Amino acid sequence: MNPTRPGVDAQSAQAQEAARALGLPLHILTAGSERDFDAIFLTVVQLRAGALVISADALFSDRSDQIVALARRYSVPTIYEWREAVAAGGLISYGTSRQDAYRQSAILVSRILKGEKPADLPVLQPTKFELVINMKTAKALGLTVPPGILAIADEVIE
Repeated sequence: MNPTRPGVDAQSAQAQEAARALGLPLHILTAGSERDFDAIFLTVVQLRAGALVISADALFSDRSDQIVALARRYSVPTIYEWREAVAAGGLISYGTSRQDAYRQSAILVSRILKGEKPADLPVLQPTKFELVINMKTAKALGLTVPPGILAIADEVIE
């Protein structure tokens, strides 16, 4: 997680609560700049963590190629928010559809340009989420993706 991101404490608490409910160990690691990325992956390896989840943050999404390369170098199964990271060689992504978010934004901009007041427009929540799996990366990591997960994936990259 990026410790400078607003809401990181709440996000961290929710992740800890979910891990407790599932009976899973959780180590929350923070990276405030790309200089921290190597140290994070070294820590993940030292902890013998089963996977790394990259939280939603512009710092991470803007540098997804660098993070994907580090995940490959350290052989760390890594989960991302955006499908673009998986298309670039990441293992799995689960998150909102950027394309859908951009479409929703364009609709709101169009309504404002047609004269509607921004204060009168609804606050929208994402409605479309995508699960994308890169099977080439899974095989390189020695992972078997259960057929049930493959069946519900929105996209499987071979």
